[in-house]
Amino acid sequence: MELADRLMAEIEARQGDLIALTQDLIRIPTLNPPGDNYLEICAYLETRLKAKGFDVTMVRAEGAAGDSDRYPRWNVIARRTGAHKGDCVHFNSHIDVVEVGRGWTVDPFGGELKDGKIYGRGACDMKGGLAASIIATEVFCDLVPDFAGAVEISGTADEESGGFGGVAYLAEKGWFNPDRVQHVIIPEPLNKDRICLGHRGVWWAEIETHGEIAHGSMPFLGDCAVRHMGAVMHKMEETLFPALARKRTEMPVVPEGAKQSTLNINSIHGGEAERPVDYTGMPAPCVPDSCRMIIDRRFLIEENIDEVREEVLGLLRDLAEKRENFRYDVRELFRVLPTMTEKDAPVVTTVADAIGQVMGKVPEYVVSPGTYDQKHIDRIGKLQNCIAYGPGILDLAHKPDEYVGVEDMLDSAKVMARALLELCPAP
Repeated sequence: MELADRLMAEIEARQGDLIALTQDLIRIPTLNPPGDNYLEICAYLETRLKAKGFDVTMVRAEGAAGDSDRYPRWNVIARRTGAHKGDCVHFNSHIDVVEVGRGWTVDPFGGELKDGKIYGRGACDMKGGLAASIIATEVFCDLVPDFAGAVEISGTADEESGGFGGVAYLAEKGWFNPDRVQHVIIPEPLNKDRICLGHRGVWWAEIETHGEIAHGSMPFLGDCAVRHMGAVMHKMEETLFPALARKRTEMPVVPEGAKQSTLNINSIHGGEAERPVDYTGMPAPCVPDSCRMIIDRRFLIEENIDEVREEVLGLLRDLAEKRENFRYDVRELFRVLPTMTEKDAPVVTTVADAIGQVMGKVPEYVVSPGTYDQKHIDRIGKLQNCIAYGPGILDLAHKPDEYVGVEDMLDSAKVMARALLELCPAP
């Protein structure tokens, strides 16, 4: 039996281990925010990978956004060095998951296996991908101990909230320096027969409108900041949203609706602070003197970040000229430029060949509607040879009854192992 066939057969043989590993990871509720159980899941991965011969390092992102003594931002990096010199292939997965939300019919942290699917928050996004990369790498190292180069697996914090306590921090510390890592595969759930080359850009900002507090029975003596924010929303509906809908990209973004520029209003809050859930009294009658809106603007590779900002700032300036007492502030929260790896990059062509060998099909090349940690590997690490490839259906991410298919994980693990055979070959 050829080596590639032996790798495939061994991955099939470890299906039970793959299922158990995925279930174990799901059952550690790494909710972000606030950042629960990061140390627990990193310690779990450390124990497993050390037993498999990996050198493991735990890194706390001290001083990074979100890091605190109560919620420390822990990351784990495991490295197995081969018998000969060669390239390093790094599999990066985030360990955090988003809030559970409503509508579940199964235990969101139960890891239930039913009809060939493993259910739970983070099953698809992206603990199934992490498990698949671990099985693929372990099988490769067991069957090809004299491989060239090195393989790495990382579990990193905070991707769901920007990745600043995870990949961004590690990139700043040199963990993704092209001198030590040459190929990066991020097992995000973009479907097992797709290669994700990159993502759209993002500009997040907080808009605050100002008013004057007064008694709610005499609102004419104050100035309602919420009404001013209502004017902002009305202006957006009239001018900005239609303008964004007309912008289209040549990037292969999925799904179809994300081929245009988009803007999401993440949240609006005006007036008194939200009351604790156990408070049973009435609110005080006050005219709100502040209203804050968080906006999430996703933009295309054809757009310029300064123009993206100016669309919003120009809208606000126009309101200030035409609306009485309209006062506002804008605070930029963060920005990420669009990125897209070339289709002829080594990691792209290698994974494409592996998909053809495992599934007998030509992969679809896509771009993600939202950002993921490629942004930090590219921008901070200066490493462009990076893609997202992993099991799971993109549309299930962040949804109730999220799941990952066992067959999808097996196929993805086979693709990853074949890619390793090409990128870290035995002599």
